[in-house]
Amino acid sequence: MMSQTTPTSKSSTLSDYSTLELAQALAERLSISSQDWHRLKGNRKAQASQQAASALVFLLKDQPEEALMRFRQATGWLDRSLSAPPCPTHGTKKFASNSPE
Repeated sequence: MMSQTTPTSKSSTLSDYSTLELAQALAERLSISSQDWHRLKGNRKAQASQQAASALVFLLKDQPEEALMRFRQATGWLDRSLSAPPCPTHGTKKFASNSPE
């Protein structure tokens, strides 16, 4: 028989972690991976969430300037004053794997 997680046991498990550790886990969860970049580059919610979670980590690490910069980026995604930058690999030539170096 599998054990089920109850709200009480879940909250006691969460209390085992510091606020910073929880924020770091959230930032990691909301981070846009390089393989998802093209799919999510224009997704304002995903971009803003990633920036806001990162800002929270910096705030908890007593780095308010870094936190503020990321909160501003999150705001920019939400108010549409920011857009995704071009793909870093566009415009670069790809070399054949058998070409001499």
